[in-house]
Amino acid sequence: MSAAPAGTLEAVDDFVGGFLAYETRAERIVRAADEAGGCCIANVYAGFLWMLLEAPQAPVHAARYFAAAERTAPGATRREQLNVEVLRAWIADDVPRALAACAQATDEFPRDLVVLKVEQYLQFNRGDFPAMLRAALKVLEHSADVAYAHGMAAFAYEECHLPREAERAARRALELERKEPWAQHALAHVMLTQGRIEEGAGFLEDVAPTWTDLNSFMITHLWWHAALFDLSRGRFAHALEIYDRHCWGVAREYSQDQVGAVSLLARIEMAGVDVGRRWQELADYLAARAGDTVQPFLTLQYLYGLARAERAEARTLLQAVRQRADSAPAHAREAWRDVALPASQGLHAYTRRDYDRAWRELGRAMPRMIEVGGSHAQRDFFEQIFLDAAIESGRFAAAQQILELRRATDPDGVPVNAALARVYAELGLATLADEARGRVAAARVSHPE
Repeated sequence: MSAAPAGTLEAVDDFVGGFLAYETRAERIVRAADEAGGCCIANVYAGFLWMLLEAPQAPVHAARYFAAAERTAPGATRREQLNVEVLRAWIADDVPRALAACAQATDEFPRDLVVLKVEQYLQFNRGDFPAMLRAALKVLEHSADVAYAHGMAAFAYEECHLPREAERAARRALELERKEPWAQHALAHVMLTQGRIEEGAGFLEDVAPTWTDLNSFMITHLWWHAALFDLSRGRFAHALEIYDRHCWGVAREYSQDQVGAVSLLARIEMAGVDVGRRWQELADYLAARAGDTVQPFLTLQYLYGLARAERAEARTLLQAVRQRADSAPAHAREAWRDVALPASQGLHAYTRRDYDRAWRELGRAMPRMIEVGGSHAQRDFFEQIFLDAAIESGRFAAAQQILELRRATDPDGVPVNAALARVYAELGLATLADEARGRVAAARVSHPE
């Protein structure tokens, strides 16, 4: 990197380490960039941090730091110049160009794991998980000594439905650094997907003492995963306690905290829990998102939360989605038009108890939901809404098919078996309904609140 004052170098180190470890120390880069306008990489990293705000105003804030970085770029190092190009394209919402710049940077500097993290983030948001894996594997041999490189590979493997490879990479990361939250998170994904519910809950409980100095996304998201294990085991009151104590209230204005709260609260409610006025409290913060179409995955959950709270802003956001479906850049247009728009209409209909329309609209979107981004564990929120719409609209044969496929990976899960008991009763299959009720009863005995 170019020359910089000692304090700026320390802030750059904090950003790199904090960004990869999801720690709050990464945020120090903004002040350092303000104080060192001539340091190219410090200003690039401040711009990256602003873009991760995931809000309409993020590019405006990031542009200031990009301008400072661009002024210094002619005298900067080659690596810094490539980072400038990544930020330039990202601010312009030219994701293909940003990804090309990331790939070029990691070709030339395969230990620049900040760029790898940005590349994976951008690919994740458009659902290209093989590209995430390809990017990680390309640099892994050059960073085999770095836990975070293995953690990034682990999550990419998991999202490609390669659980054995994901677990191997995650455990290698944790051998190098026990406090590697992304690897912990990847392993929690593997255990959830494979139905290793008890093991997953125990694993997160064991590593929870390492969750120190984490940013709001990582701490709330790890607890979000712990709550999913509790929901499967029928520990609904404990899942609601996790929502109240750990998932909602850390950074209430931040996108990831908001969507994590929406999807967890919806899951708890669909399990049959009365959540009181929590939707109204959450919607007070979601109201600012009434025109936010930065990312379709985020927008869908903002919309659900607003609609569930019966806020007028839900209709405003639905109209914004319709407009975005017509105006999105070419690289994102199909995701907005063919997936996000019908999904938005289906979610809105569901909250209004128009289950027939919810089934039809969501049915148009579900086969391609991957295109809006999010992990498959996160997108399961939409699948659960779709399933509940099937049950509530009387489509019990379709619901039975969906539920039995879900039970294959969560055989003793309380919500899935409770739903199966209802569905089999409606279908006139009393013995199967009784068996499902028996599994629910056994789980509740094994896992008291």
